Amino acid sequence: MSAQLHVIPQSGVCRVCRAWQLPMPLFLYLPPVSRLHCESESFKMDLILDVNIQIYPVDLGDKFRLVIASTLYEDGTLDDGEYNPTDDRPSRADQFEYVMYGKVYRIEGDETSTEAATRLSAYVSYGGLLMRLQGDANNLHGFEVDSRVYLLMKKLAF
Repeated sequence: MSAQLHVIPQSGVCRVCRAWQLPMPLFLYLPPVSRLHCESESFKMDLILDVNIQIYPVDLGDKFRLVIASTLYEDGTLDDGEYNPTDDRPSRADQFEYVMYGKVYRIEGDETSTEAATRLSAYVSYGGLLMRLQGDANNLHGFEVDSRVYLLMKKLAF
């Protein structure tokens, strides 16, 4: 994807390898959440992602397209992260079924390598729903701690 669009170049097809429902703490009301363990078919990436299955049910073996972007505007204009119901500009979200907005809170390098990290893990919190995206450092160079990102998902029918 073009850097002009301010999009983190991470778009690909993922397959759900394992999924289970997380237990709900007794002191909080949380919607039913499943933690998905996925592998990318497009990149050598591994994904762990919490999904609200009450609004977006996901099954073992499902394939989906995943995009992580710094803006929803197709023209690349950065936004302030707040929903504006009167904004009628085209949005990337229109092409997807499940969208979350979150904050990158940690980036870790490969501890086993003596050289510069060849694999990175980026951690994002989407209001308490967590994501870890792990893979080649070249594919994760757009992630920065404290940056805000959108996650967009759409199931594929095949």
